[in-house]
Amino acid sequence: MPEVTNELMFELLKRVHHEIGELRQDVSEMKRELNVMRGHMVATQSDIHNIYGILARQDERLERIDRRLDLRELAESQRPYEPK
Repeated sequence: MPEVTNELMFELLKRVHHEIGELRQDVSEMKRELNVMRGHMVATQSDIHNIYGILARQDERLERIDRRLDLRELAESQRPYEPK
């Protein structure tokens, strides 16, 4: 078994320190990527919310058009449709 010396311990600590530094860089990179993904998810959620708002307005417009058409049909004389 090799003798444990201060030099050997120092070399091992330097290697561990280097590997911890690499791990910190990897974790920082992953944090940045997660933040980018979070930003995209928030943007997508906002877009979907806007689409739902637009669809609700279109639905309201169609309902108003339907009500107007029903009123107009009741006011007109009801004749069967005869193609020419």
